[in-house]
Amino acid sequence: MDVKNDVRVTIRVDRELKERAENLFNHLGMNMTTALNVFLRKAVDEEAIPFTINVKGNEFRYSDIPHRELSLGEKAAQMEERFQKAVADEITRNRANGYPIALYDTISKCVYLEYADGRREYA
Repeated sequence: MDVKNDVRVTIRVDRELKERAENLFNHLGMNMTTALNVFLRKAVDEEAIPFTINVKGNEFRYSDIPHRELSLGEKAAQMEERFQKAVADEITRNRANGYPIALYDTISKCVYLEYADGRREYA
């Protein structure tokens, strides 16, 4: 994100929810701002809330209908590709700013944080 185009957004959330969310995002190698930017990018790309919203067990998921045409004429696989690119872009920005990055080691099947100096901290 270009700093000169940044704007401040103020929201009110429950204190415990905020603390739990910050702990989760820190564990994933990002801060609240990064996590909210990922959410907003995904929502704008999909022109929808990017996760299932349930009402007493009644739910609808695009993933339940593989390759169903979405309202924008875009296949679910294409949307997933765009989401992965948005996450990769966010990781690149975090690396550039020296933030730790949460990654998954497929060999040891373990999550770890990779710091700017190259060291890894396994969970």
